Amino acid sequence: MNVYLSGGMEYASDEGRRWREEMEEWLQTELGWTSFNPNRESERFLQVQSPGADFRDLKSSNPKRFRELVRQIVELDCRAVAEHSDMMICYWDESAKRGAGTKGEITIARYFNKPVYLVTSIPETDIPGWVLGCATRIFPSFDAVRTFLKP
Repeated sequence: MNVYLSGGMEYASDEGRRWREEMEEWLQTELGWTSFNPNRESERFLQVQSPGADFRDLKSSNPKRFRELVRQIVELDCRAVAEHSDMMICYWDESAKRGAGTKGEITIARYFNKPVYLVTSIPETDIPGWVLGCATRIFPSFDAVRTFLKP
């Protein structure tokens, strides 16, 4: 199994690295599964495509270059969801609410019939209907999704 790890990056304090790294390690160690970690894959991509540049700074210093890079990252992520993932774990927090990528990723997963396991402490009444419509199941914590996934 290959799991796509979706959630806020642009507006997350650590770009969502910590929870992804923890989940990635658990999936590998406990289940023997692989995962697509967009933090890691974006970093690899940017090291090749824009070495030495501060990616987030490009948004204001070189908007055209920033848009070009983001388009390529969107393509990379869309292909990962559609063609290389069996399911998605999505962390829905304030940073995911504020950004756009997470919404796009879960929509693609839903369209391609990939289960979307939403992890959130946000009350369902405060989650957009579109997001709820993409979620296969909602979990109140990472521990709850781990319990569900572990055989």
